[in-house]
Amino acid sequence: MPLRKVLIANRGEIALRIHRACQEMGIATVAVHSTVDATAMHVRLADESVCIGPPPARDSYLNMAAILSAAAITGADAIHPGYGFLSENADFAEMVEAHQLTFIGPTPGHIRMMGDKIAAKDAMRRLGVPLVPGSLGALATFEEARIVAAEVMYPVLIKAAAGGGGRGMKVARAESKLEDAWRLARAEAKAAFGNDEVYLEKYLDRPRHIELQVLADTHGNVVHFGERDCSLQRRHQKLVEEAGSPVLGPADRDALGAQVTRALRELGYRNAGTLEFLWQDGQFAFIEMNTRLQVEHPVTEMVCGIDLVKEQLRVAAGEPLGYDQSDIRFHGHAIECRITAEDPESFAPSPGRVGTYHAPGGLGVRVDSALYSGYVVPPHYDSLIAKLVVHGGTRAEAIARLRRSLAEMVVDGIATTLPLHRAIVEDAEFQAGDYTIHWLERFVAGRQGG
Repeated sequence: MPLRKVLIANRGEIALRIHRACQEMGIATVAVHSTVDATAMHVRLADESVCIGPPPARDSYLNMAAILSAAAITGADAIHPGYGFLSENADFAEMVEAHQLTFIGPTPGHIRMMGDKIAAKDAMRRLGVPLVPGSLGALATFEEARIVAAEVMYPVLIKAAAGGGGRGMKVARAESKLEDAWRLARAEAKAAFGNDEVYLEKYLDRPRHIELQVLADTHGNVVHFGERDCSLQRRHQKLVEEAGSPVLGPADRDALGAQVTRALRELGYRNAGTLEFLWQDGQFAFIEMNTRLQVEHPVTEMVCGIDLVKEQLRVAAGEPLGYDQSDIRFHGHAIECRITAEDPESFAPSPGRVGTYHAPGGLGVRVDSALYSGYVVPPHYDSLIAKLVVHGGTRAEAIARLRRSLAEMVVDGIATTLPLHRAIVEDAEFQAGDYTIHWLERFVAGRQGG
């Protein structure tokens, strides 16, 4: 059944991104916002808007009752959660469907399964997807952790079962360090997620972070849109992403894609999702699945020429995919820089009023941002303010275009990470594609003189 009106349960650039896709499809939009976001761009452009609470996210963008009330008041028939906030909250997805609204995303069951990293790994193991060597489930005692660590050999990584963003993760490089890692990971997991369950994996010393974008309809069709290389991370937070990966070829992509789409077809998955892997020495190992749209989805759109948000909307409306895997072609190379309102050296948040704002342009340049001159970046939310995305026929051309675009971009009045991105693009190892998930930490430390 066609969607008529979509409530966008998010803010910032992703809310604006969803609004634009809806508008092009003739679907009306409802923006929800906190009091501090009353003048935000997504609120200004939406067909309707509803204030759902004060600035703290728990009282507004995480307030399920307020969001559902806004949907009822405005007559929305669907809710798109974007990413972050409630996008991977299975209880919210269930509430949306219980109110006879369409949740633009996976089923609550799949969100819940993949939100538990142990359950997700167990499902992928049963479906034949390769995993990082480690424990088969949660570790009940330290003695279990000690036995598994000896089997997979040090170094090892203790990880929170309900974790994300690097919280609840501790490395032990020798048995003498394991008990401290075990204790600290459990304490951090309990504090961050209310769940101290942890599991153990072999710690890979030089992996790439490779993820695969997938889409499934409700008619049994599953396709992938190729890989993204998200190895440039600081404290497990991605800063730069590429499509495709500098270290993979078409054969790697096809083999991984066939394996993943077969598994998700058997699982009965629906809508968009991203499976994340570590890659080292030619081997892939599944680590987690994100049951939502990713921040870095634009690089995939640039190389595939397919609007992933529109595809989400069509799938949610019950339409079958209008193509199969053989119809998806990959053209050139794309790179995304996440620009945040942070000091480029200390990474301290830098909220405040934006002075001059100038977005770069030209062939193959895209900027996803809700900024405008005079906009006040609030201190209450994630610091992401813009995504600069470039596309070129080759990776070298994309890098040249990125260098030029970073030089053109202006955001005055607040500190941003633009200087850091300008430094990264000039680095010879980045230009050669010679980096792992540990590279950026060393790069940043070198810039800080540490």
